[in-house]
Amino acid sequence: MIYLTRKAEFSSAHFYRNPAWSEEKNREVFGKCANTNGHGHNYTLEVTVGGEVDPVTGFVVDLKLLKDILEQEVVSVYDHRHLNHEVPEFANVVPTTENIAVAIWRRLDGKIPNAKLQRVRVYEMDDLFADFYGEGVNDLPADRVAPELVA
Repeated sequence: MIYLTRKAEFSSAHFYRNPAWSEEKNREVFGKCANTNGHGHNYTLEVTVGGEVDPVTGFVVDLKLLKDILEQEVVSVYDHRHLNHEVPEFANVVPTTENIAVAIWRRLDGKIPNAKLQRVRVYEMDDLFADFYGEGVNDLPADRVAPELVA
């Protein structure tokens, strides 16, 4: 098996807030990231797929097709959006780097022909990223990327 990684970029705003908590608790746990006006990041996404090399094309997956899938499923949905307000996956989920990686996995899993999704890596900053390999994704309800927010 060969592993191939493609990058994409998107810019989004978000804030951290658990609606079951008081304003004080949100500020205590999330600090300035709890400001409901939000703040933005220029995210870098790395998607790794695995598969066998096609003997005719020499590809694991058609790179243009993979780029188009990332554009359609992720970039067009997340770019220049406020994740809390405009992206349905985050209506009941704190849009942390970890939860963004899980949400992107769900958007891409099973949509890349002739290859298996192996890893989703989301960089929030150069020195902060989250990796998701798909473990446990089926243990969460389909309408959630993470356990429901609780007090």
